Amino acid sequence: MKAVAREKQTGALRRSAVKKHVAAIHISGKLSLLQRKLSTVLLQNAYDTLTTAPRHAIDVSVLSAMIGYNSNDVETLKQSLRGLVETVVEWDMLNPDQTQEWGVSSLLAYAKLKGGVCEYAYSSALAEKLHDPDVFAMINLDIMRKFSSGHALALYENCYRFVRTGSTGWWPIGTFRRLMGVEDSAYYESFKHLNAKIIKPAVEEVNRASNIVLTPEFKRMGRQVSDLRFLIGPNPQLALLDIDDGGGLRKSSVYDRLRTMGVSDRLARQWLAQQGEDYVAEKLEYVAGQAGVNDPVRYLSAALTADYRPERVEVKPDPAVVAEVQAKRDAVAEAEAARDAEVSAGRQARSATMERVRSLAAARTPTQRDADRRQFMATLTDETDREVFARLGWQAALLHAQMAAFWDRIAAES
Repeated sequence: MKAVAREKQTGALRRSAVKKHVAAIHISGKLSLLQRKLSTVLLQNAYDTLTTAPRHAIDVSVLSAMIGYNSNDVETLKQSLRGLVETVVEWDMLNPDQTQEWGVSSLLAYAKLKGGVCEYAYSSALAEKLHDPDVFAMINLDIMRKFSSGHALALYENCYRFVRTGSTGWWPIGTFRRLMGVEDSAYYESFKHLNAKIIKPAVEEVNRASNIVLTPEFKRMGRQVSDLRFLIGPNPQLALLDIDDGGGLRKSSVYDRLRTMGVSDRLARQWLAQQGEDYVAEKLEYVAGQAGVNDPVRYLSAALTADYRPERVEVKPDPAVVAEVQAKRDAVAEAEAARDAEVSAGRQARSATMERVRSLAAARTPTQRDADRRQFMATLTDETDREVFARLGWQAALLHAQMAAFWDRIAAES
């Protein structure tokens, strides 16, 4: 899965790090771990055309592999994308001309899944901020995938942009709670709980999984902790993952060959640092000896991942195995066709139900309509359903089954 997904990575996805605007980092404390990883990969995929293309697309298998997620769980992916669309990004920054700028936008303007592809877009105002940030952090995707805690990843993102200064500077405790997404929790108003459940576990995971080491320090006002900061140092055990400077790698003849082939500067240095010069040179020779290669960079990526070798002998598949595989594919296609037919029938039935509901509601007097809305609202126990109906009324297709039952009861009582 990982090798296939890597072959599909193109353009910006071949970088190992992505610029994240300070605003995009600092407002996303309430994002789940999956949503935080998802937002980073989507931004990296779109980065090269962020301000020139109105929409962006990424293969779902590539997206899933890059965030370490089971691509068969489409519902969870939908829920995560929905969360990104509903997340509000707010920035308040000083421009180069000393004017203050405040803005607000949804993190994603929209997202769509179709045919194994995730299509999405940013608002034009947010795209400008994400593409040309005044201050940004380089988020290493190899490191990002190692995190298992959303709080730890949020702490890493918020600290790493200060790596060159060695300290985050003092943050008020209230600001830190907001960055961790727990500002609304009464439980974490207690510093004892905040330290035990958020700060200590997050620092431990950052120090174990990332290329930096954090040391928290606290400032007290009387007996209360009022501010905290994090001292930042390199993690020598994981220094290989932080190859931003990489000046020595650029002097390699293999680096020159990679650049001539069309490999980006950062990807070339990543391959050399992680795979070794000799191994990369070996795969360059292998790719050079293959005829009819349309995309040598993608082919080289596959060769490095799967360790392609000249002596590899192609084994002809057993005809019986081929027939069995084809039979399974046919069965899957048949099942998918049946499922599509079932979905289509369901949509038609729901459309008919909604048309009936709208017709019945429209036929009522104004007084009856108000009473109908109140009565139906009283039948809804789920808060989300109540919010949907309050906003959309009888147009709320998600509640078609409840609305049909309600109007059947009204008709029976008439």
